Formats: sequence, C-alpha cells, structure tokens
Amino acid sequence: MERRHLLAGIASAGALGAGGVVATGNVPAALGGASTEPVALLTIDTIEAPGSRDGEVTIPAPDRPTFVDFFGTWCPPCAEQMPALGEAADRVGDEVLFVSVTTEAVGRSVAEETVADWWRENDGDWLVGADPTAELAATLEVGGYPTAVVLDSTGRVRWSDSGVHTADTLVDRIEDVLEG
Repeated sequence: MERRHLLAGIASAGALGAGGVVATGNVPAALGGASTEPVALLTIDTIEAPGSRDGEVTIPAPDRPTFVDFFGTWCPPCAEQMPALGEAADRVGDEVLFVSVTTEAVGRSVAEETVADWWRENDGDWLVGADPTAELAATLEVGGYPTAVVLDSTGRVRWSDSGVHTADTLVDRIEDVLEG
C-alpha cells in the first residue's frame, strides 16, 4: 500500500514538472534549456592577472555573446578545467566576451593576489573577475563548480552546465549561439 502511494506521488511530481514545460514552452536552464528572458546587466570587478586587467566588466556583454566560467581557487575540478578553457578562449577569439568568475570573497577573506597567483599557476590568460556577493552566480543559477554558461547577444542563457568539459564541447556550445 505505501509503495503504491510513493509511486503515485513520484508520478504526480513528474506530471506537474512536464506540465510546466508544456505550459511555458521551455525547458528550465538548469536542465539544459534556454532562458526566455534576458539576464539583467551586472558589473563585476576584474582582477589584474595574466590576460586580464584591473577594472570592471559588464555581464552579459551588451553587444555580443558572453561565455562565463565559474570557478574557485579551492576547487580541484576547476584547475582541471583550465587547459580546456584556455584552448576554447583561443579558438573563439574576440567574437565572444570570455570571462572566468570566482565567487570567493576577494578583497575580504581572499586576497586578490591569491586569485592572481592561482590564475598564473593554472595558465589563465583571459579576463578574470570576482563576484564576492554571488549576485551573478545566483542570477545565472550556478549550482556547482566549475559551471560554464553561454549567453547570446541579447543576454539570454542558451546553455549552462556544471562539471569539467572538453574544449570541443565548450566551443561547440559557444558556436551554437554564434550561428544562432
């Protein structure tokens, strides 16, 4: 009897979720779908490090697609992801704003130099920024590290996924947006 109730509950939850997809016409971004609403522009501080500069960057870029990689200096898979990110950044060039962002408390409990040192040690050579309040991470629904997000030129999330990816996968997802 109890097993039947459990299975009925699970089936109901699945039906409700599927109904939401049908009603909205969208698969949620967290499940690999695209966002229907543009993300609000956010400005974050950048870090002076190889390939980066001290200053600010607006995400998403108002004039071109944006690729954002979320990482932590404490995260072994994030370090493992760096070579593929470097290759992807080289392959897509300036057609895309390519930026990595840490949500660590840079400027408070984590020194900017700590992030810059980690960046150098892991051969980072593109724009790197800090999101110490995690506002950007929350906006883009980041749930794990590393997480890659591709936004189109209108600021809509077109792909988001956590975990380590190959350069080919990253470039393919970016090119899907460029062709798109």
